[in-house]
Amino acid sequence: PFAGISSTYMIPNIRNDERGMMEMLSNAIKSVYASVFFHDSKAYMTATSNLIDEEKMAIVLQEVCGSMFDNRFYPTISGVARSINFYPVDPEKPEDGIANIALGLGKHIVDGGQTLRFSPRYPKKVLQLATVDMALRETQKTFYALDLKKESFHPAVEETVNLLQLELDSAERDGSLKYIASTHDFENNILRDGLHGRGRRALTFASVLKHNIFPLAGIIQNALAIGQAEMNNPVEIEFAANLNPAPGNPRVFALLQIRPIVSANDGLPEDIGKKPTEQVLITSNSSLGNGVVSDIHDFVYVRPGNFNAAMNGELALQVEKLNDEFLASGRNYILVGPGRWGSSDPWLGIPVKWPQISAARVIVESGLANYRIDPSQGPHFFQNLTSFGVGYFTINPYLKDGFYDIDWLDSQPAVFENDLIRHVRTNAPMIIKMDGKKSQGVIMKPVD
Repeated sequence: PFAGISSTYMIPNIRNDERGMMEMLSNAIKSVYASVFFHDSKAYMTATSNLIDEEKMAIVLQEVCGSMFDNRFYPTISGVARSINFYPVDPEKPEDGIANIALGLGKHIVDGGQTLRFSPRYPKKVLQLATVDMALRETQKTFYALDLKKESFHPAVEETVNLLQLELDSAERDGSLKYIASTHDFENNILRDGLHGRGRRALTFASVLKHNIFPLAGIIQNALAIGQAEMNNPVEIEFAANLNPAPGNPRVFALLQIRPIVSANDGLPEDIGKKPTEQVLITSNSSLGNGVVSDIHDFVYVRPGNFNAAMNGELALQVEKLNDEFLASGRNYILVGPGRWGSSDPWLGIPVKWPQISAARVIVESGLANYRIDPSQGPHFFQNLTSFGVGYFTINPYLKDGFYDIDWLDSQPAVFENDLIRHVRTNAPMIIKMDGKKSQGVIMKPVD
């Protein structure tokens, strides 16, 4: 399960320079192989107890779906969908699946950027669009495109070396927002589907999801159903769609990847949601994972009283340093913090990559009264959670959604602490119980 660990490089198709094209392709292939030896890959292997000498890999060459606009190239829609939804909102059911879509290249989704999340069975029911303010605040603001200039690509550690991160204004000039944007009518404070006047644009994908000008939801449903039936297991797919083809060409849906999601085991025989409060450190009614973990003594948490989203970049570095120490000592830990772990946007959460938190056994995203972010949806982040059986809890104690005894933690002696983060170690283990069928999770206080 090495999804997203080796690098992915995109290169432009230089039609009138075959020699230059082959050289660029060769360099890209070499760069993918070289990424096995990067720090992130090595940290990942350490966490999985794999040996680099035993690893085998192949390179996949894949055509990028999209259209060319001047010197850049991108699809109208990229997305990821899963046949099981661990965060259903009534009337959705877990088996209805879930999809996340965005404008531009899928890098935006993989990095945990702001996407539109919907159930393929209920495409007109999008929680992010429940209010105008929420739609304007919680929809995509930037997108990725491939730079088509030949000189933009060169071998580099950073796989985004020739990707452009652009504002929505660029897409509107390209004509790419025609079917996917809505316009804010400031005078009436409503969103109007389509492009109208000079109002602020919001990526609602209304013409696709509400008016079905392209049957995206139906295609996703069919792809998930067929994939799950053939693999006999819940699946995850990555896809792209081009709604702006060259004249005379049809609109395109491209299925890019499909992989199984590790199934949850049978539920626990006990009702873990009814544990006495005095015995409980954290409870969650929106948890991912299944089983019992009984060997965790370390708890790392962001201090909610001192939290400042402007410091999220610094927090990521501090968490990485602690994670490296846990890897070196062969220990695992519980990690708790506000917002979205793994987001590429530091204002949405702490922008860690998976190798920076690879020793965590349970990850908790805890909302604050003035800082509520939807759960992480990057496909590689999700794949790593399920592949390693890492528990993933979402709690919002201020909404009485879950429980978090921060006072008990603050009363314990710290192995390490500063103004932003704190590490507590207990003599007895903190027992973690997760019921995958009921989406319930609990972390028990240690019993000395």
